[in-house]
Amino acid sequence: MTKVAVSGYYGFNNFGDEAILSVIVNKLKFLNADITVFSSNPKFTKKNYGVKAVKTFDFFNVFLTIVQSDVLISGGGSLLQDVTSSKSILYYCFVIFLAILFRKKVIIFAQGIGPINKKVNQKVVSFLLKRCSYVSVRDDNSFKLLKSWGINSELVCDPIYSVAIPKVPSSGSVGIQLRDYKTMNYNLLTKLAEQIVIEFSDRKIEIFSFQNSIDLDLCKKFEGILKALNPDIDTEVIPAKPLKDTIERLASLDYLIAMRFHAILVALMAGIKTCAISYDIKVDKIADEAKIPVISMDAKENFQEIFNELQNLKNEDLIKYAKTKSFNWENFEKFF
Repeated sequence: MTKVAVSGYYGFNNFGDEAILSVIVNKLKFLNADITVFSSNPKFTKKNYGVKAVKTFDFFNVFLTIVQSDVLISGGGSLLQDVTSSKSILYYCFVIFLAILFRKKVIIFAQGIGPINKKVNQKVVSFLLKRCSYVSVRDDNSFKLLKSWGINSELVCDPIYSVAIPKVPSSGSVGIQLRDYKTMNYNLLTKLAEQIVIEFSDRKIEIFSFQNSIDLDLCKKFEGILKALNPDIDTEVIPAKPLKDTIERLASLDYLIAMRFHAILVALMAGIKTCAISYDIKVDKIADEAKIPVISMDAKENFQEIFNELQNLKNEDLIKYAKTKSFNWENFEKFF
């Protein structure tokens, strides 16, 4: 039985990262691996995934786990970037370094690399990735960046395309998924709320938080704006829930207007008519590929035209697009 350590942004109850972890764990269990996850909340991770877990910054047990493992998986997600902070990129690099030092196989799994602004961080990441056993990235920019550094990598689609989407009855609701971000502004929230009141006052509006520490207050604020415009509108703020529950709730919607990449991705897989709110280039890219409408953070678009485009989407076209994406496990499986 291959012993595997998994390093990533896990245990924070963030929908996208937890969905990625579920994909990794399901695959490793199929391959009969012995799995230990580095998690900020080991009890949560053990309970939800049926694996062993140690606390992310419990360096003694992280060290011990790596020494006793055969393989380290780093990812997925955007771990190797220093926009959030240098602390996080140095932590993930340190974990990779330990695995390389003790001659373990290291898999960089479906990561988005960068932005890495500091030269020293660029050099550290380049040095480490050149010594990894297998590197896969989830976007063209990461692939081109590593190629410019002389690092061979495989370009793969997002692993969430491996998640099974259940068929559930339609609730008839309209979903709004927001996240707080540095470019979030009252103008965007107000224009969005005004158009929702015009188009969807007769429907329930479900406002999704995908990570309560970041999203929940903003979701409540948006609900307040909707209620100020129409006190009778039916709304519900939905705090972050277990992965399965969230996917089922998304799959039951008639429409979704979303910021987070993985909310959009799951909705497309379920054939939900979707509009993206673009706070990041990865959102622009999936919206362009899937041919769905996009609202920018400065909200300069004609919202009536955007909502007309949203309502004219065809569910079968969205599912057809999602089915063009298939995660390639072939090179990953060679290590087990």
